[in-house]
Amino acid sequence: MERHFRRDIDELAVIVPFLSEAADVLELDSGAVFALNMVVEELFTNMVKYNGMGADDIMVGVERNGDWMTVHLVDFDSEPFDYTESKEVDISAPLHARKPGGLGIHLVKRFMDEVMYEYKDRKTTIRLGKKLTNHA
Repeated sequence: MERHFRRDIDELAVIVPFLSEAADVLELDSGAVFALNMVVEELFTNMVKYNGMGADDIMVGVERNGDWMTVHLVDFDSEPFDYTESKEVDISAPLHARKPGGLGIHLVKRFMDEVMYEYKDRKTTIRLGKKLTNHA
């Protein structure tokens, strides 16, 4: 299942029901649903926040193949930013010693088993994979 969403934070109110419907159709377990919602909200928010002037909508897609869930987000008008190369966050450091930013991407990497990034002709594609515990 995939759908295009306006480049606007308020679209999260439309994305959440879309993800819920996808989770039902794909028969995802509660852990996968939690990960799905968290990673899509984080990445969509970043695409809007850091590229609010992009001309096109952002596509969000979810599919299932056996015990594997794939999530993809496509920003059709963007500058390059490779999420996979972001610095690791030291979550053991005291709060006063941490620099702001990066925790959301850190969580995306921890919740998903596979994180891929591609950039070509102003188009950013982020593809995430997660091994599922339930079998449809």
